[in-house]
Amino acid sequence: MGTTFYKYQGTGNDFVMIDNRLLQFDKTDAQHIAFLCDRRFGIGADGLILLENHTEYDFKMVYYNADGHESSMCGNGGRCIVAFAKQLEIISNKATFEAIDGLHHAIIENDTVKLQMQNVSTIENHKSHLFLDTGSPHHITLVEDLKSLDVKTEGSKIRYSNLYGKAGSNINFVKKISPDTFAVRTYERGVEDETLSCGTGVTAVALAMHYIGETEKNLINLEVEGGKLQVGFDITDSNYENIWLIGPANMVFKGVVS
Repeated sequence: MGTTFYKYQGTGNDFVMIDNRLLQFDKTDAQHIAFLCDRRFGIGADGLILLENHTEYDFKMVYYNADGHESSMCGNGGRCIVAFAKQLEIISNKATFEAIDGLHHAIIENDTVKLQMQNVSTIENHKSHLFLDTGSPHHITLVEDLKSLDVKTEGSKIRYSNLYGKAGSNINFVKKISPDTFAVRTYERGVEDETLSCGTGVTAVALAMHYIGETEKNLINLEVEGGKLQVGFDITDSNYENIWLIGPANMVFKGVVS
């Protein structure tokens, strides 16, 4: 028998979605998960997401990078699983679910999903970059020529540098477009390449740009290779709270893989 899957994408960040409420999927087989995410031999995706039952909330999200290993929070994946849960008729227009970094609330209206992210209290401001954790670790560097930047090469250098050790970090390159708009390109660990969009990455960029005074706005527009996202937030006693990642999430197709 094959495995029924759904392919979802949020601004080009794409995921294999599997309804695992009956716990039939083998979560210990990293090689198989990596195969499913392989763009030549498998389905093809930046990651694989399992939707599972939860005793208290609407569902549980279990996320794997394309390398087959369970990873930290994925913002666009979180938005996509909310759309998936609505398709499965688990929710209507609101959701509360558990992910690896804790509890998340979400609102879905048509194709737009608003996902509440975890509060952020610490942002490291170094001479050449900023670093913060928005459910996943993010290194952020402002650049002048974002369009021609070799993101895979330059991102890999930083990801595997002594800055972050074996665990590594996601690497974001940013260019300011206007007082409330920033262009972002991201190298994602676990994918080990540039992705068309990274939800936790643009969340980190929005907060970091506000933190260093590049914007005074608390609703930021982020232009990524796969489309446009928004991040809204409140500032309380130097903490960033009520953080929302906002953007489209769409089903691409449904299939069965052997």
